[in-house]
Amino acid sequence: MAPSTDPATLRRAILALADSRGPAKTFCPSEVARQLDDDWRPLMAPIRACSRELVREGCLRVLQRGRALSPEAPWHGAIRLQAPAHRDG
Repeated sequence: MAPSTDPATLRRAILALADSRGPAKTFCPSEVARQLDDDWRPLMAPIRACSRELVREGCLRVLQRGRALSPEAPWHGAIRLQAPAHRDG
């Protein structure tokens, strides 16, 4: 059975991990996926898409090599997720 890609579930899982780490620490999207399902790889694209929306809302930062990525720019390669210093939404 395929893992759940329900947007609300993904959003809750991403924000819960961001909150638990706080704004001082980053985490890999795969950490979220691994918490949700043993067959985690199919969750990676939906988690990245959900992360993009959370960045637009001001609820998350996405970094690559320590630099914040725009939600409007293409994302290639490894990224890290991080709680913002303060949450807008």
